[in-house]
Amino acid sequence: MLVAGDIAWCSDNTAAAQTAALLDRLPGTILALGDLVYMRGTTEEFRDCYTPTWGRHKARTRPVAGNHEYLTLGAVPYYEYFGDLAGPAGDGYYSFTAASWHVIALNSNIPMDRGSPQYVWLQRELQRPARCTLAYWHHPRFTSGPNGDNLNTAPIWELLYAAGADVVLAGHDHLYERYLPMNPDGQLDRARGIRQFISGGGGALLYRFAAIKPNSAARYEGYGVLKLVLTDGRYDWEYLPVTPGFSDTGFDMCH
Repeated sequence: MLVAGDIAWCSDNTAAAQTAALLDRLPGTILALGDLVYMRGTTEEFRDCYTPTWGRHKARTRPVAGNHEYLTLGAVPYYEYFGDLAGPAGDGYYSFTAASWHVIALNSNIPMDRGSPQYVWLQRELQRPARCTLAYWHHPRFTSGPNGDNLNTAPIWELLYAAGADVVLAGHDHLYERYLPMNPDGQLDRARGIRQFISGGGGALLYRFAAIKPNSAARYEGYGVLKLVLTDGRYDWEYLPVTPGFSDTGFDMCH
């Protein structure tokens, strides 16, 4: 899996072109973590900014929507651009299988509270037997970035934790951050906790870190792509920066 969000900055698309060049030489499924074009997710922005960069990898991309896509009513251009790759239009949540992994794409722009259609759908999804589980959406539950934590995603995190999920991916803050495994309250839990990665350095204007959160284990203010290798019962990670000099690699076993 090749992972990043916050990508095509239409006023200066240089960095998105650089991260797209990383994708050119790497195989794998691309998880695009929302805010794929700036500023409003219009048809013209997808055509003029995303297509010349990450667009050439659209066929192997499994996206989720960000808040900038929803600045155009209903994120209609986003759903039209990606079609079936983005899941049901208007919902934007779906799942697929990769090796022994259950991979779940969620939409943090619509309700995630208990009893919402997305929550009920996820409850059903998590009843499927799977050796390992990875979920991804746009707004991070925990972040040391300037946007702050997203409490609206807490019910989803609780569901995933109860089901023994292993990895959560998010964007929204334009930086890279890796956490130690945590429970729904953000406390260290090496036995059953979920490891969260924020990979928001896809090409949009970069952010600086604010207050560093507990269990934040690695941080980088720069452009790049997170590479995940999913195998039977294990995952390996490596952050691939556009500019050499930063490295974050490791592995862990599924619960």
